[in-house]
Amino acid sequence: MNIARKPEWLQKRINPAAHAAMEGLLGELHLHTVCQEARCPNITECFRERQATFLILGADCTRLCSFCNVTKRTPLPPDSTEPARVAEAVFRLGLSHVVITSPTRDDLPDGGAGHYAETVAAIRSAAPATKVELLIPDFLGSSESLARVVASAPAIIGHNVETVPRLYDIRAGGEYGRSLRVLRMLGELAPAVRSKSGIMLGLGETEDEVLTVFADLRAAGCSYLGIGQYLAPSRQHHPVREFIRPELFEKYRITALSMGFAHVESGPYVRSSYHAARYDGAP
Repeated sequence: MNIARKPEWLQKRINPAAHAAMEGLLGELHLHTVCQEARCPNITECFRERQATFLILGADCTRLCSFCNVTKRTPLPPDSTEPARVAEAVFRLGLSHVVITSPTRDDLPDGGAGHYAETVAAIRSAAPATKVELLIPDFLGSSESLARVVASAPAIIGHNVETVPRLYDIRAGGEYGRSLRVLRMLGELAPAVRSKSGIMLGLGETEDEVLTVFADLRAAGCSYLGIGQYLAPSRQHHPVREFIRPELFEKYRITALSMGFAHVESGPYVRSSYHAARYDGAP
């Protein structure tokens, strides 16, 4: 397959003029979103529907994943006013479900867990009916940080494994085994809270490797799964090795459900927070 040109099933267009109102709100409240920082291809669709995934703890990451567009500069200290500003945005947008994530902050003693908890509390105060989903880094496997996040009582906690273990050189600072332990610890700390993970395809993985990841996630107690196509943010990022056909995404979805996942989103444009509310309605 010629990977220099996207196939016909990957021709979604970004139209900044269609989401000027959302851009204005985010600018007014000085907020970051992963939609903007990661150059998400779904940004026009989501922003037009007044949906956004908020990026707390700044827009700079302490790791160097070669697939990610989030900047790798020295991060600033957490902004104590940020939780209230995120909550204000959630309230003004009238969100029934919101996803909060962050860059990895290995420079902070708790990895930013306290800031996550403060953000959940602020949203709960401003918009008590809104269900909060957290997409967290691995916190270097710290059980104390995970316990702090769990204690804030979000509806869903996600942590992505991103790819198969053989390709973890693209995830600098990440460890596949540690990510599985994080998911397992989440289940032990809060059995009633559903955990979620995600994997990108098209990085050079095999079908057998993908199915092994599914099995590992289920063994770690993971309930929800997102499967999407990796798209390189630029020529300087890790290249796309393959465009996965929609039929194979559907095959993976059916297989994952048969392995016990409560809900699976699988498709070329699926991202961690894309159609996030759909997972919440799963049994």
